[in-house]
Amino acid sequence: MAAPPGQRRLARRGFLESLLAAAAAPLVVPARVLGAEGAPGPSGMLGLGVIGVGAQGRHDLGGFLQHKDVRVTGLCDINRQHLAVARKMVADAYGRDDVKVFADFRELIAAPSTDAVLAALPVHWHSLPAIAAALAGKHLFLEKPMAMSFEEARRMRAAVRRTGVVFQFGTQQRSDPKFRRACELALSGRLGALREIHVSAPAGRSGPLYPAQPVPGHVDWERWVGPAPWTPFHEQKLIRDVHEHISNFSLGMISCWGIHHLDIAQWGNGADDLGPRSVEGHGQFPTRGSLDTILTWNVRFEYANAAPIVFVSDGTPGFDHGVKFVGASAWVHVRRGALKASSDTLEQDPGNRPEALPVRLPESRDHTRNFVDAVRHRRRAISDIGAAVRGDSLCQLALIAVKRRHKLAWDPAAERFLADDAANAMLQPRPFRGEWRLPEV
Repeated sequence: MAAPPGQRRLARRGFLESLLAAAAAPLVVPARVLGAEGAPGPSGMLGLGVIGVGAQGRHDLGGFLQHKDVRVTGLCDINRQHLAVARKMVADAYGRDDVKVFADFRELIAAPSTDAVLAALPVHWHSLPAIAAALAGKHLFLEKPMAMSFEEARRMRAAVRRTGVVFQFGTQQRSDPKFRRACELALSGRLGALREIHVSAPAGRSGPLYPAQPVPGHVDWERWVGPAPWTPFHEQKLIRDVHEHISNFSLGMISCWGIHHLDIAQWGNGADDLGPRSVEGHGQFPTRGSLDTILTWNVRFEYANAAPIVFVSDGTPGFDHGVKFVGASAWVHVRRGALKASSDTLEQDPGNRPEALPVRLPESRDHTRNFVDAVRHRRRAISDIGAAVRGDSLCQLALIAVKRRHKLAWDPAAERFLADDAANAMLQPRPFRGEWRLPEV
């Protein structure tokens, strides 16, 4: 017989309090990392190197340029047009254009002026620079998702933990008060026993077949493709909303968008250090054109000690874009810019005031500032490596379950499927092209 809701909440609360205490604890960092190599230099500035200055990279760069204790010291991109825009941003912020431009991300990472790295690249390029930066003792702000495969994410986690660098994942919704508020209500039992969490993220899309085009002079296409399978150049493939739908370069919206809301579902489920025990689902893929990642999906995760999560693509009947925490007595739904509840009285209840809630999550209102402060004070960032890999793994498991077409049992401790060698093989990275190899960590 299940324990009464009150007892379950008390047991859950004890687990959450220990989890939150661990999250707030300072990092145990080797002296070499937070000494001369990893801490801000004698000027007090944190030297930041930026790898990838496309649209997302420039957005993050703009955030870092607002911090007076950060100095952007290096830029790296294979697109000279992007570099020109980014250099102007730096010049406008500092009053002079003395930022160094690197042709190879490895040189930027090795530069003595680089204390930390912002990596905002196409997904197929996420793991190699991130692992290299961590192994070099450079703090890391990595845009989501983690990588093309779970194994790449696992090695990234191993590298971060080996060197003790600060890691911040680009799941910026953890720095949004509305998302934190929804999670705190769910974790504090203010919705009743948590029954289910609904997550809906943008669906994929189909498109035409892109024919080969001549490579323009401002782009190093060979380096852009890098470790991915070779594909001829087309100008559309440089656009984020295109290459994120091409399986050579991405897993699609199930990962690129899904990680944002799945991360919040994990946070509000008290599952940052937990994984599901099973996953099953179905979905559809395009049948023609260059855009070939998953179009629609409906996936369910079951947990041993947390609420189940139902993860769908937008447009699925009965689901709204965002994250909905469904409790025995109430629900709360959150998306960017909006939070709504099953009843107006939920917000009016004095017991639901933030200061009255028994579970309070770490607070961040600026993702880049949170990262800088974590480096300076030698503590974990709001979206640290443990939560990042656990959340991102749900995207990987969801896609594998859709492809395998049957329910899969998952061992969250061993991080392997049970009795399914074919599914476990799908956790591994595909072969890297050319000179590129995934480091052993």
